[in-house]
Amino acid sequence: MTEPVSPPLPEPAPPAPSPVPAAPPAVAAAPLLPARWIATGAAVLAAAATAAGVLAWNTQQRVKALETELVKRQQDAGAEAAEARVAARAAQDVARDAAAKLAVLEARVAESTIQRSQFEEVIQSIARSRDENVLADVENSLRVAMQQTAITGSAEPLLITLKQADERLARYKEPRLERVRRALAQDLDRTRAAGVADLALLAIRLDEAVRAVDELPLLASVERRRGAASKPAAAAAAQAAPASSASSVDVGDASVPWSERWKLVAGAVWQEVRSLVRVTRIEQPEAMLVAPEQAWFLRENLKLRLLNARLALMSRQFDTAQSDLRDALSVLDRYFDPQSRRVTTAIELVRQVQSQARVATVPRPDATLAAIATVSAGR
Repeated sequence: MTEPVSPPLPEPAPPAPSPVPAAPPAVAAAPLLPARWIATGAAVLAAAATAAGVLAWNTQQRVKALETELVKRQQDAGAEAAEARVAARAAQDVARDAAAKLAVLEARVAESTIQRSQFEEVIQSIARSRDENVLADVENSLRVAMQQTAITGSAEPLLITLKQADERLARYKEPRLERVRRALAQDLDRTRAAGVADLALLAIRLDEAVRAVDELPLLASVERRRGAASKPAAAAAAQAAPASSASSVDVGDASVPWSERWKLVAGAVWQEVRSLVRVTRIEQPEAMLVAPEQAWFLRENLKLRLLNARLALMSRQFDTAQSDLRDALSVLDRYFDPQSRRVTTAIELVRQVQSQARVATVPRPDATLAAIATVSAGR
């Protein structure tokens, strides 16, 4: 930049001549006045010229310095401009590369976005298909369990299938499957509350009763009569032995009065008579009339009754089973010894089967099937 140059100062005007008092006219002094004024004017002009020269030189030096500074700055500006042009070209190249890279990145981002959306759709379809497969498996297993329950008459297959389905759905932790789990819990409670008899367990109990029939003692059996007869005879012998020994001792004793002797003799005779005759109360007279050769037919008929009841239970004919069980209990109470532990156990088994062999409808898992259909339709 150039600094402003101050314009050259104007030369000072020569001072106005001061009024000179009029001198008396003289002829000798007249030529001296112009010379003084000329010298003074010349001095003033010399001083002004010197000042103007100094000022011009100073101004010229300043102009040269300014020109030098301007040239230097112009050179610096040219170098900086060249550098700026190079930097601008580099920046343009970088911007061009960046724009190209940005376009490539945008294309890749768009491609990745499309791929991500497709991947999410694939994942959702896989999840939906997985849930649909799980629900289809649960529904098929429930229908198979319903068929098994209808065949066996036991609610155990349905209970096991409902528990397994609940555990399987709990592992997935899907919010859309919570409705199915709530329906499974309702069906589990309803199935447990149904109280359906376990026909397999009842059949096992009847098999145990059938196996025990051959070992049950009859009221008319020889072994029981001998055992019953030996007990009063032993008791009578135990009572008669002291009496006979006392009578033998006391009767032979001369110090015993005759009245006491007659009492001892009469007591011994009475014990002998009581041992010969026995009176027994029989609640079922026909039970004592069973001949030994008829006992086999009685046991076989009882087995047939129990086996018929078992077949009726397995075929879910509970009325027929109840009738056969009542007849079996009647035979056990009438012809077999109620004091025997084996007979008591057999009667208890038959009564347990009779109390549990009743018609009970296993509830259908309708709530679970409806929830599965709703979730499958919603997708």
